[in-house]
Amino acid sequence: MDEEAVVAAWHDVLAKHAKTLCALERALGEKHDLGASEFEVLDRIVAGDYKKFRVQELADEVHLSQSALSRVVARLEKAGLVTRGACDMDRRGVFVCITDEGRDRHAAARPTHRAVLADVFVSA
Repeated sequence: MDEEAVVAAWHDVLAKHAKTLCALERALGEKHDLGASEFEVLDRIVAGDYKKFRVQELADEVHLSQSALSRVVARLEKAGLVTRGACDMDRRGVFVCITDEGRDRHAAARPTHRAVLADVFVSA
């Protein structure tokens, strides 16, 4: 693959990502009062079926910096969708736990999320 083809492929990836993120922000925000990153955090916790998720592991899963994830978790915590707590074994570690309300909001938003992804990736 020549250099121009590689750059064109990269531009296609960026365009698809931007289109998808904008569509997710709009749909999740309008229908469920969630941002795309907020949904992604809930989705990763639910998919892992964890009672609690270490913040650093969650940052790696959702591809956010620790400070960006901290802001997302703070918004989710303020909305009552997650709680934060210290690790019993290592007081420096922080866990994020999804609440029942968080599970309910995730379950309600999941079909919207999946519909947007299908529209972008399957219908395209």
